[in-house]
Amino acid sequence: MKIRITAGRVTVEAELFDTACAKAMAKILPIDASPNEWGDEFYFSVNVYVPLDEAATRSVKAGDIGYWPPGNAIAIFFGPTPLSSGADPVPASDVNLIGRIKGNPAALRKAKGASSIRIEAA
Repeated sequence: MKIRITAGRVTVEAELFDTACAKAMAKILPIDASPNEWGDEFYFSVNVYVPLDEAATRSVKAGDIGYWPPGNAIAIFFGPTPLSSGADPVPASDVNLIGRIKGNPAALRKAKGASSIRIEAA
């Protein structure tokens, strides 16, 4: 499923994967939230809980979109996080990968400090 993510004045296109967790997120679109920042990661809570799936991982890349069960949160990775030792982001703990940004995820750096984020069907 194609989605659009708007943080402040920055919009990126993305795609949700065909997984149970991603489908659960698609059902609650559009999502409007106040994002938190953790390095080059936006994360925000949603009103749905999905447990970790069999493919849950801490190995993510810039552009990945994950769901983090401990915080009922969607995490959008666009660069290093405080746990990173290189250029790749490292989540606080395992996430379910639910999607991927198309194009350059670093564009979201221009949205740091944004008071709102929206994810909607594209």
